[in-house]
Amino acid sequence: MSQMPQLSACPSCEWPLESGDRFCGACGYDLSAVPARPDDSPTIAMNGAPPGGPWPEVPHPPAEVHLPADLQGTESGEHALPPSGPVVGSPVSPVSGVRFDRSPEPDEYVLQAPDPRVAAGPPTPSEGTKVCVACRAGRVDDDGYCENCGHAQPRERDHMEQEAGPIAAVSDRGLRHHRNEDAFTLGTSVLPDGSPATFAVVCDGVSSATRPDDASLAASRAAADALLAALPQGTHPQQAMHEAIVSASRAVNSLAAEPATAREHQPHQNAPACTIVGSIVTPSLLVVGWVGDSRVYWVPTDRSSPPARLTEDDSWAAQMVAAGLMNEAEAYADERAHAITGWLGADAYELDPHTASFKPDRPGVVVVCTDGLWNYAEAADEMAEAVPADAAARPLHTARVLVGHALDGGGHDNVTVAVVPFPIPPQGAGSA
Repeated sequence: MSQMPQLSACPSCEWPLESGDRFCGACGYDLSAVPARPDDSPTIAMNGAPPGGPWPEVPHPPAEVHLPADLQGTESGEHALPPSGPVVGSPVSPVSGVRFDRSPEPDEYVLQAPDPRVAAGPPTPSEGTKVCVACRAGRVDDDGYCENCGHAQPRERDHMEQEAGPIAAVSDRGLRHHRNEDAFTLGTSVLPDGSPATFAVVCDGVSSATRPDDASLAASRAAADALLAALPQGTHPQQAMHEAIVSASRAVNSLAAEPATAREHQPHQNAPACTIVGSIVTPSLLVVGWVGDSRVYWVPTDRSSPPARLTEDDSWAAQMVAAGLMNEAEAYADERAHAITGWLGADAYELDPHTASFKPDRPGVVVVCTDGLWNYAEAADEMAEAVPADAAARPLHTARVLVGHALDGGGHDNVTVAVVPFPIPPQGAGSA
């Protein structure tokens, strides 16, 4: 049996060899064709080295070698070796399937695994193009999806925050819903006597209806416009709130008359609908108004007097309690508890705005919210416990804390909360 020669490099392509290699890992050269003793047959030197030089001698003519196409030589049969220096588009070894690049030393090769990110990476979006929040590389199409990774982008209403003078509100999509169907508006006005007035309106779209997000947005904007028009004219705040709810109802009703797109056309669904709740604060008066099951809570600053819920739900559970058929715990444990009996929309049974006025005898904050919050702090005591002690001085911080409370509790619904201090802080006393 012939003895395998001990070679450090392939005689044909100079690829580094390991002890015991039968074939060259780069060009496939049969190393057994190299005699164990160079003087057994006629020889030629590789790469122009004289016989007996640093490279092993091979039989003449050399054995047939099969190289990849990009390593094959000219028609004369000469085989071209990779040039020295880094190789652009480096050839691939037929054995190992990895690239080989020249190292700074001209007679050495190093293995380098292919980097999939280089080949698969998307082109860099041009300046001004909306970029995906997930992969930070793909362009976002008109439908809100990344063209590179397919990630759905956050909608503008997924999380909203606003401060308006001394009041603030935060709205969040929550952890379970695919969109935010809540909406809110904040406003400040001046009464005819020059005293300030602030208000917050919060609306919750009815998910079983068509276009609930459009309904809540239309209602909140219409109510705010009505309040901004009525309060400076001297309309009593409670009457102004009633008129604002009526205006919001008309705005939602008008959506039902608009032609629906093919994607939105679902005949089995109800007309656009939402709930509404609002609060107006003047230096001496607190007014609330609502239709549906969104709520207003009163939380005194010093906590020396008990907090209170200032609204009554238009819901199945509230009706059961009012009729004496169930206590509150039993009613709200029923699966029908949150079925609403009042809402804004073209198919509402009858518009019946509820309004009430209060004259608090101490400072506090008014919490105006959807059921996405109060489901996690239903009782007034529970809501007061979730409200930070410095809520009147930091309304935006307080709204963020309350939204976080709902998300930490599970975030099963959209959650929106507005925080309105009472009395109105002096001008220039901003939130921290």
